[in-house]
Amino acid sequence: MRTRTRNAILAILAVLVFLIALGALPGLLKSGDPYYLTLSPEGDWDADNGTLAEGNQTAIDLNNLSEDRFPYTAAALDNASANETGQSHPYWKGYVGLKEVFTHSPFDERDAFEQRNGDAAAENGVYVRHDGTVYLLTVTQEQT
Repeated sequence: MRTRTRNAILAILAVLVFLIALGALPGLLKSGDPYYLTLSPEGDWDADNGTLAEGNQTAIDLNNLSEDRFPYTAAALDNASANETGQSHPYWKGYVGLKEVFTHSPFDERDAFEQRNGDAAAENGVYVRHDGTVYLLTVTQEQT
């Protein structure tokens, strides 16, 4: 094998290893304060009016939620009940902002729900519903 060919192959392999490491390592970094996706029960869903029973608030339906696309929301739903707050596993936001570019975060999920239905947005979160209960989905730093 020629020296030039061998060097080109080694350079390509080095770039591939670097790109794989760049994509995998940020997800493993645990620096800064942890963030949680929190679901707080807000009331019952009025199916006749299509709003929150205690008010005139719309909510996004989570009954057919994809756990692969929304893992933080699915984890919070598993821990929530009609009268108890549910919380996802922690997400550590990096100090320099590099991690957010390469990883999926609770902020991404909250923003996706806000874009799906702007009428369900609240000051500090998004109203969602699951099995007849309406929850306020927020990103928090306190563990419950």
